[in-house]
Amino acid sequence: MSNKEQFASRWGFIAAAIGMAVGTGNIWRFPRMAAQNGGGAFVLAYTIALFIWSAPLLMGEMAIGRTTRLGPIGGFRDFMGKKYTWMGAWMVTVCMLIAFYYSVVTGWCVKYFTLALTGAFKEGVDTAAIWNSFLHSPGQNLIFHAISIGLCGLIIYRGIQGGVEKVTKVMIPVLFVFLIIAAIRSVTLPGAGEGLRYLFVPDWSKLAEPTTWLQAITQSAWSTGAGWGLLLTYAVYTKKTEDISQNCLIVGFGDQTAAILAGIVVIPTVFALSAGPEAIQAALAGNTGLTFISLAQLFPKMTGGFIVAPIFFLAMVFAAFSSLIAMVEVGARAFMDAGWDRKKATLYTVVGSFVLGIPSAIFPDFLDNQDWVWGVGLLVSGFFVICAMWKYGADKVRTEIINPYADIKMGPWWTFVIKYVSPIVFLFVTGWWIMQSISWYPETWFKPFEVFNVGTIALQWALLIIVVLLANSFLTKWTKEGNKEVE
Repeated sequence: MSNKEQFASRWGFIAAAIGMAVGTGNIWRFPRMAAQNGGGAFVLAYTIALFIWSAPLLMGEMAIGRTTRLGPIGGFRDFMGKKYTWMGAWMVTVCMLIAFYYSVVTGWCVKYFTLALTGAFKEGVDTAAIWNSFLHSPGQNLIFHAISIGLCGLIIYRGIQGGVEKVTKVMIPVLFVFLIIAAIRSVTLPGAGEGLRYLFVPDWSKLAEPTTWLQAITQSAWSTGAGWGLLLTYAVYTKKTEDISQNCLIVGFGDQTAAILAGIVVIPTVFALSAGPEAIQAALAGNTGLTFISLAQLFPKMTGGFIVAPIFFLAMVFAAFSSLIAMVEVGARAFMDAGWDRKKATLYTVVGSFVLGIPSAIFPDFLDNQDWVWGVGLLVSGFFVICAMWKYGADKVRTEIINPYADIKMGPWWTFVIKYVSPIVFLFVTGWWIMQSISWYPETWFKPFEVFNVGTIALQWALLIIVVLLANSFLTKWTKEGNKEVE
């Protein structure tokens, strides 16, 4: 069995796991959410979310992967029972459906790094026109999509030690160095202090608003990758004595550190270089708009911006790429668990990802739809991890799997959170997103062929649930036994 592979060092695993967590959402979504939801109050809520959703789920994922030595499909089968294999299949499928378009997003980052490197962003240049021209250029999007998924495939093809670990051990420290360099330049801009106050001084009244908490929990869930099956898959390659609780907390706080650094880069820059409140609000209007239009427009106004811009966009490339590696590994692991060798599994996964990512590269609305449908679908994947803890016995997981090799022992609070708090969080956050959608589109909220609404979620989720339920018996037999002797 090919799952005899293993991370060579703890640092290698932590670097890969932090890379899995740190993605484009840290750089373009966190600053916007923090700025719009009370600054320091949002950061506090975001930290609490780590303990009531993300960290417990990450520990649960790692417990499944390390115990079964299988990816999500076989992991759920062996951890919960054969009739629950479909939950792991849902998790793998959702992760790969995201990978198909995330490769296109990674390509955007690569494209903008090349633009920044060649000095394309000059003061007065219409960055909105550059973005719209590129976004609606299918040929360019396909080329950069192919570059992203192709490079990712080469790394995964070389295995855990020779590929994933070797690359992320370099990429992740460099990513943090780049963010620190960009942050230092940002805070030294005239007028940056107002941006720092906006980001870090709490508006305590925001803590009384449910939206602050719901956005903070959502940001933590999407940012850390909790419930995606990514850490579950990486855990297959860890030693039996690996400290689950400490590693997951390091990953969680590492992800938060990257997000806060990105906030320090973005918000002071926007405040220092945007003229007036209206310009500031426009700059913070959207994820892609913030990154590819507003910041691309602001960097040329900054002394030394011709150096900071390529550093910032290369940091984005590393953030996106390290997450894409983890996603594609989930798909390859599913094939390897069926007995395929890594080379064949990687080839099929990468080619499939490129082909199935073509619609997102060609049609921006299709990409937006998939991001909406499966971004919310990840919350369901997280709920399935909670179900696995219930079925196995949350306290049993804590005392028999997490704590025996842990320096930081999880107390009964972990069991309480997994059994009671996290399920409530899932219900409230998922329900909130659905209600938000209805309020956004009251006239078309259930039309299944609109880009953003409840109807398109209901249709696509129903189709996937039907498929994985029908495939449950086949997948149960198709997936081989895990190599429990890996040490």
